[in-house]
Amino acid sequence: MKKDIREISQEELEQFFLENNQQKFRIKQLNEWLWGKGANSFDQMSSLSKDLRELLNEKFEFKSAKIDQEFKSTDGTIKFSFKLFDDKLVEGVLIPSKKRVTACISSQIGCSLDCVFCATGTMGLSRNLSSSEIFDQVFKLNEESERNYGRSLTNIVFMGMGEPLLNYKNLLKSIHHITSEKGMGISPRRITVSTAGLSKQIMKLGDDEVKFNLAISLHSAIDEIRSNLMPINNAINLQTLKESIRYFYEKTNNRVTYEYILFKGINDNLDAARKLAAFCRISPCKVNLIEYNTVDGFDFEKSTEENTEGFIEFLEHRNIIVHLRKSKGKDIDAACGQLVNKLQ
Repeated sequence: MKKDIREISQEELEQFFLENNQQKFRIKQLNEWLWGKGANSFDQMSSLSKDLRELLNEKFEFKSAKIDQEFKSTDGTIKFSFKLFDDKLVEGVLIPSKKRVTACISSQIGCSLDCVFCATGTMGLSRNLSSSEIFDQVFKLNEESERNYGRSLTNIVFMGMGEPLLNYKNLLKSIHHITSEKGMGISPRRITVSTAGLSKQIMKLGDDEVKFNLAISLHSAIDEIRSNLMPINNAINLQTLKESIRYFYEKTNNRVTYEYILFKGINDNLDAARKLAAFCRISPCKVNLIEYNTVDGFDFEKSTEENTEGFIEFLEHRNIIVHLRKSKGKDIDAACGQLVNKLQ
């Protein structure tokens, strides 16, 4: 069985080159092709000798993520379906605005957390993505950004399919190559990882002193309501989550973002705002309020304009930074909570 060239360690690679009497500087050339130029075949590696390319091709392979289909929204958003080596599909999204282009990246095929408002959860979990499959999404979406909008990616959010922190090792490995000067060279400050609130992994992020941004899918600061929306809250309640967030901030000094979808009649009243404001005292933070995006078969409704404005006003009067995120890509099922691969 051939190994995926991008999933082996540098030590393994060095040992392979040593055993095959290859000069060490060739490893540097190989890595430039893999992570700087995003090569998906050895034939592309023109700076390597033909004999070395044939040797590599004999021993290794690429398990790449390839763009399968694209869907364009009237607002400029583009959703891409990626086909993986085992013919499974995963989705990524390009979201343009005046000053930036954001790539929304998936970390798993499907999701096991079963949040009741999210279409991806209806798929269940098929498997984790490898670090190279995650990297491929970013690299290819950057190329598509340049082709469609004439500019490179400015931001990356791990808010696509899956729970990123349940694929911790591959997530961090992919971010290493995305941020490395020998890779894509994107600043970690331009990267946000979103989690449903896995407390142990949040604390591990603190121990690893990560430089990227952390977002918590909160959606309620009341245990009973959050448990109804997000079953994970039954296992990791708000108090446990608070402790992990406090620990993360103490270790990294990184301000956390809370994501909060406003559901009509559920979590959009002033009592809910009051509890959220109290939760925000844990550490410096900001709140992204999100419009609910309709999903077929789900009974939720987005909050009224009056309640939304009242919610924002309440938080702002308590000196909390609040942004209301207007969803993009609704017409192609590319907005928050809508990613579900109907071709799976």
